[in-house]
Amino acid sequence: MYDVIVVGGGHAGCEAALASCKIGMKTLLVTGNLNMTASLPCNPSIGGPAKGILVREIDALGGYQGKNADKCQIQIKMLNNSKGPAVRALRAQADKVLYPIEMRKYMEKQPNLELLEAYVDKLEIVEDKVCGIFLLDGRKISSKTVILTTGTYLNSRILRGHITHESGPDNQKTTKGISLQLKELGFDVQRLKTGTPARIKKDSIDYSLSTIEPGDSYKWKFSFDEGYNQIENVSIDCHLIYTNQEIHDLIRANLEKSAMYGGVVEGIGPRYCPSIEDKVVRFSDKERHQIFIEPESLYIDEVYIQGFSTSMPEDVQDKMLRKLPGFKDCVVARYAYAIEYDAINPLQLWPSLETKLVKNLFCAGQINGTSGYEEAAGQGLIAGINACALLQNKEPLILRRDEGYLGVLIDDLVTKGAKEPYRLLTSRAEYRLLLRHDNADLRLREYGYKYNMINDEQYHSLIEKKLNISSTIESFKVMKVKCNASNNEYLSSIPSSALAESIPYYDLIKRPEINHENIYQLLKMNNELEKFEQIKNFTEILMQVEIEIKYAGYINKATSQANKMKSMDEKTIPDDIDYKQVMNIALEAREKLNKIRPKTIGQASRISGVNPADIAVLLVYIEGLRR
Repeated sequence: MYDVIVVGGGHAGCEAALASCKIGMKTLLVTGNLNMTASLPCNPSIGGPAKGILVREIDALGGYQGKNADKCQIQIKMLNNSKGPAVRALRAQADKVLYPIEMRKYMEKQPNLELLEAYVDKLEIVEDKVCGIFLLDGRKISSKTVILTTGTYLNSRILRGHITHESGPDNQKTTKGISLQLKELGFDVQRLKTGTPARIKKDSIDYSLSTIEPGDSYKWKFSFDEGYNQIENVSIDCHLIYTNQEIHDLIRANLEKSAMYGGVVEGIGPRYCPSIEDKVVRFSDKERHQIFIEPESLYIDEVYIQGFSTSMPEDVQDKMLRKLPGFKDCVVARYAYAIEYDAINPLQLWPSLETKLVKNLFCAGQINGTSGYEEAAGQGLIAGINACALLQNKEPLILRRDEGYLGVLIDDLVTKGAKEPYRLLTSRAEYRLLLRHDNADLRLREYGYKYNMINDEQYHSLIEKKLNISSTIESFKVMKVKCNASNNEYLSSIPSSALAESIPYYDLIKRPEINHENIYQLLKMNNELEKFEQIKNFTEILMQVEIEIKYAGYINKATSQANKMKSMDEKTIPDDIDYKQVMNIALEAREKLNKIRPKTIGQASRISGVNPADIAVLLVYIEGLRR
């Protein structure tokens, strides 16, 4: 008998299993091919806009994705570094070969965790409660909880043109039993689609016709912890090219041959990661589209053609590729394809990611209608923590929208649903200035400690960091930048206006053109760095201090707005409420509230079709019940 069984060894499954065993539960991870553990079947990268912040949050809570990405990255850069702190995020090119190898090695060393290479046929359910799983060979394995992290392997099929065949990504076996059972149990199973571009032999490309996109020289890291250093000390360039009208005309002339436009595709594809034919149709006014040539691994001779996914037949793909700049003589290692798979409607989940129809059954990752390794890993982490919390009779970990992108992600899923593959974007987070790359540990690490995901040493490092930030800010209120020739000469080189009198560092850093690097240089010039020698990772502390001081007004405003919503999220709704008895609310609101069964007034207020007037009536009704 296991405490937790995790079905699926992708990014969600790995985080779920690692969380469960770390908390001390006897855990089994079942997956069809252990060599594909945490594989990167599509883009060989971790992070990106919003997603990079999510990876930091996973690390802050005690997850492993960021640590493995740090070890296996072959390029890393801070996106939007010239913009405000709310939209900055890390993106790393991960080595496609190394990443799953290192993840599996790490998992095999964990106490309380067993790995089993097998396929699951269906769940064992008794009186609406999951009790274990049945394997394809007929074996039954019992468990107190089960977490489904089946990714894109659930009743999946590959599509190229009008040719289709049943398969998961990278020619792996698909499974149908779980999908059929979920339908029988009353789950709203929906069909979704995603895709991946061709892989090209890297030495067959003429890079002189492209623009080099190098990584950053600064050694950024996803993880807040020490000891997860880059295995291969390299930084491999990406390259930028563009499509052209010749390619667009070729696509238009062959649209009916595309699986998507030829009537073969049943599933709904991702709006924010469309195929190249979808871009050409939807954005017909655009003369060109960006295409990135990205390294996949140091160990294989292939590159990834980011932005050029397609479901065209191979002969059309071949013509399309050879019209790209530098691709005239390209050698195709694998052609692009689209993939369809089954997912459930996430409205059938509680915010804990436990299903509403079957007790002790959790779902995480693309089965919940999301796209992306990062969204999957984040859900897997929360599902793993909450499966353990359920067994320990503890309150589940449910993050608010002002506490993390993880909170935004899960709240969006269980409140609004996902009719197409969901992707995290900074625009989805109304409190994004609070949910920054730099402060993920300050926001979430205490939750990790509370749920036994973070050890005492990590927690004490967090407390030390908080003290160092506050003490540096206080020091900058007192310490002054002297009005002298050398300081003014340096300021003019930035350029920034000269000082008419000595001013505190606190005031100087408020200038838009002044950043933490300038402050560091001034401290060094004025022999004041020694005052901060005892501070660990002072450069990173200085980055944090700059943001806290420079954006204090905006941060305080966002915090005030978040506190108002927090009070709404603290007002719980009785589990047994009968919305038919709530008079004077709109019919649509009644139907949505009854279907979604929100846990709090805050969640209810975010449901499409539930208006402020409905919330006011609901508040009065609940208050009456409590009297």
